[in-house]
Formats: sequence, structure tokens, C-alpha cells
Amino acid sequence: MFKPFQKAAVLGAGVMGSQIAAHLANAGLTVHLLDIAAQGDNKNYVVETAFKKAIKQSPPILFTEKTARRVILGNFDEHFHRIADVDWVIEVVVENLAIKQDLMARIEGVISDDTVVSTNTSGLPVHEIAQGRSESFRKRFLGTHFFNPPRYLKLLELIPTPDTEPQILEKMRWFAWMHLGKGVVVAKDTPNFIANRIGMYATMLGIRGVIEQGYTIEEIDTLTGVIAGRPKSATFRTADLVGLDTLMYVAHNLYPAIVHDESREVFRVPELLKKLVETGSLGAKTGQGFYKKQGKEILSINPTTLAYEAAKPLDLGDIEAIGKIDDLGDRLRKLYHDSGRAGAFFRKLTLEILGYSARRIPEIADRPADIDRAIRWGFGWELGPFEIWDVLGFETVLADMKAAGISVPEWVEKMHDSGVHNFYQKDRLSWAEQKVVDACAVCISALPKAPTDEIQIAAIKEDAKNILWQNSEASLLDLGDGVVLYEFHSKGNTLTLKVIEGLTKILDIVENSDYRGLVIGNDSANFSGGANLAEMAMLAQTNNGKGIADLIVKFQTLLQRIKYFPKPIVTAIVGRVLGGGCELVLASPHVVAAAETYIGLVELSVGLIPGGGGIMRMVTWAADKAASESPQDIQPFLRKVFETVGMAKVSNSAHEGQELGFLPPTTKIVMNADRLLTVAKAEILYLDRIGYMPPPKRNTIMVLGLPARAMLEHTAYVMQQGGYISEYDHYLASRLAYVMTGGELTAPALVNENYLLRLETEAFLPLLQQPKTQERIAYMLKTKKPLRN
Repeated sequence: MFKPFQKAAVLGAGVMGSQIAAHLANAGLTVHLLDIAAQGDNKNYVVETAFKKAIKQSPPILFTEKTARRVILGNFDEHFHRIADVDWVIEVVVENLAIKQDLMARIEGVISDDTVVSTNTSGLPVHEIAQGRSESFRKRFLGTHFFNPPRYLKLLELIPTPDTEPQILEKMRWFAWMHLGKGVVVAKDTPNFIANRIGMYATMLGIRGVIEQGYTIEEIDTLTGVIAGRPKSATFRTADLVGLDTLMYVAHNLYPAIVHDESREVFRVPELLKKLVETGSLGAKTGQGFYKKQGKEILSINPTTLAYEAAKPLDLGDIEAIGKIDDLGDRLRKLYHDSGRAGAFFRKLTLEILGYSARRIPEIADRPADIDRAIRWGFGWELGPFEIWDVLGFETVLADMKAAGISVPEWVEKMHDSGVHNFYQKDRLSWAEQKVVDACAVCISALPKAPTDEIQIAAIKEDAKNILWQNSEASLLDLGDGVVLYEFHSKGNTLTLKVIEGLTKILDIVENSDYRGLVIGNDSANFSGGANLAEMAMLAQTNNGKGIADLIVKFQTLLQRIKYFPKPIVTAIVGRVLGGGCELVLASPHVVAAAETYIGLVELSVGLIPGGGGIMRMVTWAADKAASESPQDIQPFLRKVFETVGMAKVSNSAHEGQELGFLPPTTKIVMNADRLLTVAKAEILYLDRIGYMPPPKRNTIMVLGLPARAMLEHTAYVMQQGGYISEYDHYLASRLAYVMTGGELTAPALVNENYLLRLETEAFLPLLQQPKTQERIAYMLKTKKPLRN
């Protein structure tokens, strides 16, 4: 119903402005990034310096280096006229109402009559920024509050004013969800909106836990991190990353703006935070904040002496055992009911956060679901406050709040009195149509439905008829319209024996049935961690060379069958796609990838080389990229492949995955990963309708023989001499070069796919018996990190 934005202007090139501009460029827009004019000859100095700094950030804000070319830099004095033909203007200048209002007046004098204008303010009332502007302008004006970093954090809060036209709000919601990959929450025009209001409250409670309750920084970060279903940066590491000066600035602005908030005093800036900021200890950007890295040791601030000290042992009882509980609900309940210091802090903190969230309805949001989504998408919690309340038990939490003297709002009391004891209730007919308590009417009302083009595996599995086949690590699911999904859910989504055997069986089912095509994918944050190293290590330790060889040949055969399957197969990927998972994608004739896909052949980091056809397909890619089959044309691309695989490079995005050769140019790249399976299904239906033909069999591949191998081995030698790789890395690189150039071939020659597959197998097997390879595998299994021995 809406036309997508194609051109935008971002006014203000600070930390947020530069990153917003980068993410719009990631989405394919042409972006004018403007800032104040500098003194001197180069009036673009301010914007150029800011953007140059931004694109050096880690993790990177751009999908590829080339994406930066879509951002056109300029200044307010010379280039303001450029905004005349843009579709969307985003203001991200200093948090000063008068400056923003003056800028809005200037914007109105230049833009067209249908340009949407938004502000990214987080500390000023949105409606006041548009005061004095025409009715037409105010209809097209709203708040668009991105979270930092905009590329990676899913939440976008849209804040309409009383004058914002509903159709403009809907267009913004649609564009942000479809083309920016955002989870959108419509927020009220209240101080700090939804996520930061609740998130700041939780952060301040954590800081006060050190000052007032005698817990160490490490203890509080343990109790507010992964164990509680939150990011591992928890409270204090997150504060250091955000910047303690930023944290104090937000609190300073929030405190006077919420005079009617019964918990206002929680936001009063603690002396500890003031002292750290005064001494320049601002967090990660200054090298020290609540934490400080000294050599390899991480020290933390002593709140009394302000000295940095080594971490003390945790005094949290059997916290390790609780942390090993896989199910988050079970883990939260165990922690909540713990009788020691861990339970005491977690219980108090949780009750305070849940109580505060409930008391903010309907002030900042009308629905519990809006608060839950804002906290999950904005702060990375696995469950929002009201979802946690349901998990712990509505009655349990309510009784504990009253016992602790925590104020409970009237609407929650009415819920209890009316016999409603859950914020969320599953409808028997449809998992997707969950229901939630309406805070004002105290009744059950349907949540807004998930967009119709989001396929949710949990919803599919609700109906047992949709499960066509399954084992303990994989399932075949009916997506409707003759399309089926092979979903695997092994630990780490690794390609275990059961996953490989299951996929082999599924191909038989699909080939000998009326199904139109197969999607391979799952709903995990990461598509696949590759081969199951534990299984591989076990076979190696038992000297089961035949078993390993059979497994490799079985995997190669499976991937070849996928490549040339008579019906369309689409592999849908997101997150990490590594090793064997990458080889599966390389073999797939059609791919749908989330923009945030990190794909690579990483086998050398565990002392191996790709053995499932990865080398063969990358050599094919190099030959196809060249202008001809002449060795001199192929050689630059072959060298790029050698460096990519030899350095175990992983793409920074799906777009970079295409540049590196891991993804075909025909890959459908989806900004919103929630739409991944829907787009994959649509691709199957399209391919079926036009009359599907598998790709023709590849009978010949040009390999370059001994001269090219000498060149590649020299490259590895230079890297070793320069200290970039170890001696064993050099050895592995030589084996990689051997396979890539055709083994013992002394000159360039045409070979078939099976020739290179056989070379991969022959080179792979001896490596698995190497002590250094086994050390690397053991280290990876133990630490999840590569060993460069």
C-alpha cells in the first residue's frame, strides 16, 4: 500500500546521526548526511570527521565498505537545498529545544509537501519540537527514536503527536518493519518514552545495589546478565559501553521531567556515578568506568575508595548450578526462590522492576505487550517484565510485592479480583493470536496479530498435523501450499549425524511426493555452527578413519544432491553460518538471507580445511568471476579465495557474503529476519510456477596447477614471516593451496567436480589425525574460541 522511501536526509552527524545514516544506506537509500559548516576552507570538516570516525567503529555500522558511497556528506550552509527532494528528513542535532525548533522552521521552508519529518530526540517532548509549524508540516511530523547502535538493536519507538496523520504513522511503521528490519513500538510522548524509562530504572537499581546493599559489581553483573535472560554485558558493562557521562545526562534530564513519578528518587544520580564522571572515568571510551582492563586482568571500581581492584570471589551460593539450567523459565524461578544472597538481590530487583513497569501503565503505554516488546527489542532481554511476571507466577509475585511494601496499581488488583491471573493467555486455536490483559478495561483483548507474512515455527508446530516427520534433532514441517520446511535444532544447530541423515531422508520424501519444494532453515538466531566437532573428535580419537571418510563422502553426496535436486530448494539463513553450514549454503541452488548474516568457511581455525565441497565451489566461483578461462584472469580471484578461506574470514553481512563468494548474486536479502521463512516459501512457489529446472551439471572447472600453487604458497610464506600466521597455519594453507590448484597437476587443466571433492577428502583425513589439529578442536570445544598454535 505504501511506496518505500528511496532518498533521505539526516541532519546532525554525531554518534547517532552518522549511524542512522549508515543504516538507511544499508537499506538501500541514498542519504544526505548534513551538519554545521566548519570554519576555514573545508566547510565539510565537521561532517567528514564525524562520519569517518563512525565507519571505523566495531562492530561495523555498514554492511560493506561500498555502502558508504550511498551517504553523501554536506553542510547546512552550502547543501541544505538538497533536502528539497528527499522522502524523509530525520533531525538528530543537539538536545536543545530552541535549536531544534529553529531547524524545523528552516526544514519547512525547503522540503516538498509530502516529505515526512521526524526527530530522534530522547529527552525532549516531541510535540514541542514542531510548535509554530504549519498544520501540513505537523501532520507529517513524529518522533523516530532509534536505539544505539541502530544497525543491531531492533527497537524503533515511533512517537506520534496529536497532529500526526494516522496514515503517516502507518507508513513509518511499515517501512521500518519491512525495509529497516525494525521491531516497532508506538510510544506515548512521555519522558524517555518506554524502553529507556524502564531500562534506566533497572540500571539505577543495579547501581544502588552496590552502594546500598553491599553487593560487588561482579555479583550484580552476574545476577543481571545471561543467567537472568539478559545480555552478558548486564548492568555495569552495559553502562560502560553506553558511557557514564551519557547515563548521567539522561538521569539529570529525566529527574526534573517526572515530578509525578512515585519512584522519581531512584533516578537521582548517585554520588558514585558523579565522581566517576568528574574524574573522567566515562567507561569504554576512556578505558575505565565501572571496569578497567589492566593487561589481561579486568578490575572493577571500589565504590568506597574509587580504586580499581581485582574481582573478589562471588558470594552467591550455588549460582553456577542455577546458570546451567537450560530453560529460562526454570532458571528464573530457581533464582527467584533461592534462599541466599543471590535470591535476595534478584527477588528484590525483579519485584521493583515489575512493580514500576505496572505503575507506568497507562502513563507511558496502554498495554503490557508494548513494554515487553520495547525492553526485549531495545535492551536485549529474552523476556519483558510482564512475561517474567507470568513465568514466576502472577499470584506469587503479587503477594511478594505486597509483603515487600511495593505499590501495586489498581488495574493489577482488578485483574486479580476478576480472576485473571496471567498477562498473556494462549488461545487454543492459534498460538499467533495470544491475548493480553487490557490495563484500563481489565479484560482479555487480542494482541495485534503478527504481520501475515511472518511464519513462526512454534505456530506451525501447534498443530500436530503440520509435523510430517521428525527425529530428536530435526523436523519436516508443512508450510502450506505444497511447501515443506526442514528445520533442525541440534545443539548450536550443528550438522550432526542425525541432521545429515534426516536431511537425506527428507529429500527422498520430497522427491517422491507432490510437494512443490523444500525450504531448509530454522528460527534460531544462528543458522548453523557447522559440523559437530565433538562427533568429529570422537571419531578421530578412536582412529576411525573409515568412519570419518564415510561421513565426509555422505555429506558431499548430500550437498551434490541438493545442488541438482529436481525440485526447488531454498536455504533460509540468518546469523552465524559457519564451516559445514556455509558449505550447505554454497551447495544450495537458491538462498534467502537475512541482512545480518555472518557466513564463512572457518575450518582452518580448528586445524582443518573444508571437506564438504566448500573448496570446490569457491574455486568454481573464482573461475566464473574471471573474464575468461585464461590462468592470468582467474589467478586474482583464486588468490582472493585463498586468503578468504585461509584466514577463516567471516562476512560482516549478507551483502559482504556475496562479495566474498559465499552467497550467489541471486540471493534474496531480507532486512527483517522475522520475514525470512515467508520470503523463502514465496521463492519456492515462484520457482515452481515458472517451471523449475535445476542448474546444469558442472562438468568442467578450470584449475591452475603447480604454478598457481607456488604463488599461493609464497603468499602464505610471506604472511608467516610477517608474523600474521603461525607455522601450523602455513602448513594448513599449503594443503588448502594443494586442493585449490588441482593436487599434483603440473599445469592448468579442466577437471570435474568429483575430482576436487576427492582431493578435499584426501587432504581432510590426515589433518584430523594431526596433534595440533586435535589441540585446536579441543580448545574450541572448551572455550568457543580459536587456538592459533
